[in-house]
Amino acid sequence: MDVLKTVVNYVLDLGAPVFVPLIMFILATCAGLKLKKSVLAALTLGVAFSGMTLVVNYMMDSISPAAKAMSKIFHLSLNAIDAGWTGVAAITWSYKSAFLFFPLLLAINFVMLTFNWTKTLNVDMWNVWNKIFTYVVVLYFTHNAFFGFIVAGIQIVLELKAGDMWQRHIEDLTGMPGVTVPHFVTLFAVILQPLNKLLDFIPIMNKPFDSAALQKKIGIFGDNTVMGAIIGVLLGFGAGYSVSKSLNLAIQAATAMTLFPMISKLFMQALSPIADAMSNFMKKHFNGRQVFIGVDWPILAGRNELWVTVIILVPVMLIFAMILPGNTVLPFAGIINLSFVVAALLLTGANLLRMLVLGLITTPIFLYGATYFAPIITNLAKTTGTVKVHAGQQLSWSTFEGPDFRLFFAKAFAGEWWAIGLSVLWLLGFVWLYIDQNKIKLPSQRYATVKNASVTRDSNTNSSTSSKNASNTGLDDLNGMDFGGVSKTTTAESNDDISLDDLDGMDFGNSNKKK
Repeated sequence: MDVLKTVVNYVLDLGAPVFVPLIMFILATCAGLKLKKSVLAALTLGVAFSGMTLVVNYMMDSISPAAKAMSKIFHLSLNAIDAGWTGVAAITWSYKSAFLFFPLLLAINFVMLTFNWTKTLNVDMWNVWNKIFTYVVVLYFTHNAFFGFIVAGIQIVLELKAGDMWQRHIEDLTGMPGVTVPHFVTLFAVILQPLNKLLDFIPIMNKPFDSAALQKKIGIFGDNTVMGAIIGVLLGFGAGYSVSKSLNLAIQAATAMTLFPMISKLFMQALSPIADAMSNFMKKHFNGRQVFIGVDWPILAGRNELWVTVIILVPVMLIFAMILPGNTVLPFAGIINLSFVVAALLLTGANLLRMLVLGLITTPIFLYGATYFAPIITNLAKTTGTVKVHAGQQLSWSTFEGPDFRLFFAKAFAGEWWAIGLSVLWLLGFVWLYIDQNKIKLPSQRYATVKNASVTRDSNTNSSTSSKNASNTGLDDLNGMDFGGVSKTTTAESNDDISLDDLDGMDFGNSNKKK
């Protein structure tokens, strides 16, 4: 057992930019891709992951201080501080049984692929921590480790099926063939699905509202760089920044919004030849059977609708934190709500207006989820000894992933009848989502009408062109760009007053593991 733990920890310590390209190199070589192309594709994928991580961190490091300033303007003072996903992930990886979930994921994926129960091969091993955390939650409520493994296994199965379901949408949105995102955050679409269906009855919600459509309607103001600058300067003014500081935030936001689609081209350049090789291999040796490569959500980060949505929702979350009765969580480290926006992007087909409406409606779910699970996260931190939590203080995560799934299934296995009913209802909701997303029109075609057919044609053309030109995208596109200043180093501090400053002194360790 110690040998297995050592091997798993060594592999995980390599980091996503090393391990995932290594796995992809092996897959590409076995699939018959020439050695030169396999090496280049693997290295480019590593560059893409590293580049996207840098820009995401750059974006978060730019926005988080503004959120902190806003919270002071709103006079927010709550007793559960927000560690964000990085803090919770670091704590979770320190749990004593964490290493067992790596082989669990591989075993379930292997069995499902063998029996053709899924088309997704998940190489996103770092998000195993999500399954570990689910296990910890179930164990907390049931005191039964076996039940924890059962629910974590259910989660793995659902993620793989979600990977099958989302693949064609991801290919349409990104131009990347043969890849998908079997990530836990996409399962929040089960909650969003009925709300999104209600929006079908509102005429304006059925019009194109992605970045391409916006740029066509409002010209330069719909440009990625200009949108980033406008949102940045408004956020700066909202945080009480000076004019010069607000303008700096505008440039930072514009920089990130400009770089996201550039780096997404590197994912296309890396993954397209691997996907083609895998497809040809499966056609030749397995009667044309398809296999999708499951990777982390950043392959979607080139869609600016995602970033516009999460930035606009920053003040929304702070306002809700102030007015929601019973909320105890002070949003900070997790205020960029990736737990919502990835599912919303896929479900709505990058319809920005729908994404914003769904975000307004569901933000309270995350804050109440964070409040409810704060004792569990605090207990986990104390058990592992990863983070020192002061007396009277709680630790949480303001944009807690999957509060619905984890609460329903943990309580169901604890024997709560209401939770058993809601778990069954949730699973039926997933089945509805799965059937609906397999037959619904692709994002580029979904909101088309005779009047705006040209928008759809433009979107299709752009997607097709991106896919075809992926091989022509070189690393030179990123030459000269400065990604410096995107990481923070913190040292432990002790402070009896509960405020956002408490986070500055917490050492989450291993927080560089990618979500």
